[in-house]
Amino acid sequence: MQLTDLAQQEQHALSQLSAKVSKVFVTGAGGFLGFAICQRLLAAGINVVGFARGAYPNLVELGVDMHRGDISDFASVKQAMQGCDMVFHVASKAGVWGSKQSYYSPNVDGAANIINACKTLNIQSLVYTSTPSVTFAGVDENGINESAPYASEYLNYYGESKALAEQMVLAANSNSLKTTALRPHLIWGPNDPHLVPRVIERAKAGRLKLVGKQDKLVDTIYVDNAAYAHILAGVDLVNRANSAGKAYFLSNDEPITMAAMLNQILACADLAPVTKRVPAGIAYAAGVVLETVYGLLNKSQEPIMTRFVARQLSTSHYFNISAAKQDLGYQPLVSIEQGMQKLKQSLSK
Repeated sequence: MQLTDLAQQEQHALSQLSAKVSKVFVTGAGGFLGFAICQRLLAAGINVVGFARGAYPNLVELGVDMHRGDISDFASVKQAMQGCDMVFHVASKAGVWGSKQSYYSPNVDGAANIINACKTLNIQSLVYTSTPSVTFAGVDENGINESAPYASEYLNYYGESKALAEQMVLAANSNSLKTTALRPHLIWGPNDPHLVPRVIERAKAGRLKLVGKQDKLVDTIYVDNAAYAHILAGVDLVNRANSAGKAYFLSNDEPITMAAMLNQILACADLAPVTKRVPAGIAYAAGVVLETVYGLLNKSQEPIMTRFVARQLSTSHYFNISAAKQDLGYQPLVSIEQGMQKLKQSLSK
């Protein structure tokens, strides 16, 4: 990716960032969003140090200085962050199933290590990738903004651990370390390793169903828009710092029904639309039973349904992103329609 390949707005933001920072640390560099952020930083001529659990020769070929390690190991994190002047902390354990420790170790301990390393090494800017799941308590979220409180109870350890980490990151904000947290919702696009392949796989197996009688609106975000927002956050922290100590919902600003979103993804793969439905109450009850059974049997694989998934698929969750527009200057650059065209092209290769 060349700087000239990016939209003019992105080129401008990256030029501003490259004027203030020379070496940036990206955790989760090999992930879907992390990779997109690395591409943009490299295009601007910024040195990128990547940190991930696995080996990513494609990033090395692009010019990323890759370090392999565990985010919960402070010594490894600190060593890799030497000489950096900004951090994008993107890495986390996502998903909806796993033990408490399997989430807390990378998500909570990992965030603590990043914060401590920033302070030890006098790194002054930290952009943290959070999630709207920090506010999700299993009920409709209709156009909420950042004044919405953290959930009082969580339906999985992912949301719980990310909420703790986000609060730690924002509490660490100071004159010497400026921090901000971004909450992108349902990131998708070409090469998406999560949402898109899961939808396609379940549809092909005849296991994809809509949950609930009523189609609810949800927000999504195309991966390029999510990466762009992270660059904007970095620019803000080194300039005006309007975002310092704050969290921001991010989306494509195009609420869409879950049925419409799923069916557009399926259409990109030349698959028939999903029409089968299961009542929300039955889906939730199935989640309770399956979580109990899997827990008793100590199964590591994810159940086909969980309480969190049942609630996610049967409730609305779309957000007011006015704060991101105002403080970061964020506007989505790629619409859902344009993103779907790019997704279809990638799936047909």
